Amino acid sequence: MQEIRFDDLSTLSAMVSQEWGHWSRPVAVSQDMINVFAEMTGDRQWIHVDVDRARREGPFGEAIAHGFLVLGMSTLIKNTGDYIIVGHGSALNYGLEKVRFVSPVPAGAQLHGHTRIVAVVEEKGGVMLTVGVAIHVVGKERPAVCFDWKLLYRQ
Repeated sequence: MQEIRFDDLSTLSAMVSQEWGHWSRPVAVSQDMINVFAEMTGDRQWIHVDVDRARREGPFGEAIAHGFLVLGMSTLIKNTGDYIIVGHGSALNYGLEKVRFVSPVPAGAQLHGHTRIVAVVEEKGGVMLTVGVAIHVVGKERPAVCFDWKLLYRQ
């Protein structure tokens, strides 16, 4: 694993690419996780928590995970490249751009994802790294969720 200083703009900029990194290890999304998320957020829509009704009436024939649950799991999936950012005092989530919930995630599915560096900018007393993230159900070509993640690295 290559260590790259957060303020090494030339090395980081050279890594900006349209190519995706390696797939992360798979992570399961169980019905129990979906139920806990529903309770935590108050989003108890039947398509997520009522498995029988979702099978009978739902457009996907089964219960599906909340999009925001899948989005939240991105912390398990990020940094799938062959590098690690070092030398910073803090790394702050600055925001997400272009978030899209592209396809459903059935309860019980395995998720994996990959990332790529989209942009590197010296900004706000540090370096803003924009990382493209695509999270897929294992075996599916279309992503379930995709977005650009802005991370601010500071001394």
